[in-house]
Amino acid sequence: MFDKLMEAQQKAGEVKKRLDAITVIGTAEGGKITVQATGNKAVKSVAIDEAFLKEADKEELEELLVVAINKALEQAENVSQSEMAAMTQAMLGGMGGLGNLFGK
Repeated sequence: MFDKLMEAQQKAGEVKKRLDAITVIGTAEGGKITVQATGNKAVKSVAIDEAFLKEADKEELEELLVVAINKALEQAENVSQSEMAAMTQAMLGGMGGLGNLFGK
């Protein structure tokens, strides 16, 4: 049992490293605002088109930044869930018939 716990912790660390290496992108206003984040939901960068920045007002810019950030974080959440599901499946697969206990 202790071995399984240690293995789970090790695999969780590996998943975190993989998620840190994955970049997701959220955009708004047709790509005029782009937000890059890691699979661990850490925002890495924000880019705003120079021409759009000159013509946008503060409120519009703030709203679109929120949209782009939320899109990036949503993608990061999807990637994270996929990675965790794969790890869980791999762990359950190593438990003999118990891996099929809940379907599939």
